[in-house]
Amino acid sequence: MVCTLPTYNESGNILELCRELLALAPDLEVLVVDDDSPDGTWRLVEEASRTEPRLSVMRRTSDRGRGRSGRDGFVEALRRGAQIVIEMDADFSHQPKYVPQLIERLEGGGRGGSGGARAPAVGLVLGSRGISGGLDADRGWSRRLLTKAANFYIRLVLGVSVRDGNSGFRCWRRETLEKIRVEETFSEGPAIVQELLFKTARARIGIAEVPIEFANRLHGKSTLTMGKLLTGYTTVLALRWMSVRGRL
Repeated sequence: MVCTLPTYNESGNILELCRELLALAPDLEVLVVDDDSPDGTWRLVEEASRTEPRLSVMRRTSDRGRGRSGRDGFVEALRRGAQIVIEMDADFSHQPKYVPQLIERLEGGGRGGSGGARAPAVGLVLGSRGISGGLDADRGWSRRLLTKAANFYIRLVLGVSVRDGNSGFRCWRRETLEKIRVEETFSEGPAIVQELLFKTARARIGIAEVPIEFANRLHGKSTLTMGKLLTGYTTVLALRWMSVRGRL
């Protein structure tokens, strides 16, 4: 298993997050994919990796962006032979304590249906704020309303049924990433989240959601701007158009 962490200026969070993740399971590796952070995030991880063989960093100095770093992290995880790949934000808004639940659901664990039957196997599991038990913590009503509106828009345009299409807290089967040809991912920014979700749904791969509490970051400032959000939602339209034209 490999957990990939795309990062930019997360020096205040990264080492503690890596420690918590590595403590979850002895076979879990953590790969930090850093876009040459000015605050030295990559350097901190590089130093820590000298005494922790399950921790590594990929320092990216060109073709930077959330989508590019996400793509490169997935490709490297597959190159290492990972059968399960987790991706999450590095600011503690995605909490490590939920990782075992995502993995269990991916492997067919958990309960579903009547009579307590085991839930069906899936190829992608989302950490979700939008289903029962999920929570968007420490957010004002306007931010929660924006999140709900964005998710409605994603469901409407892309025709996917998930309740939290904005979630970047995800657990993938190797076969899923291979089938959707993750190395061909084209989104430069945060829209990689919607691109890979749409491609997975189009490939008729099962998608499940596990409730999580989405928390505010512990340290540092978010790099997600309104401009990036708007660009992402424009990409959602482009994805649908490409699908209609048979170019996706």
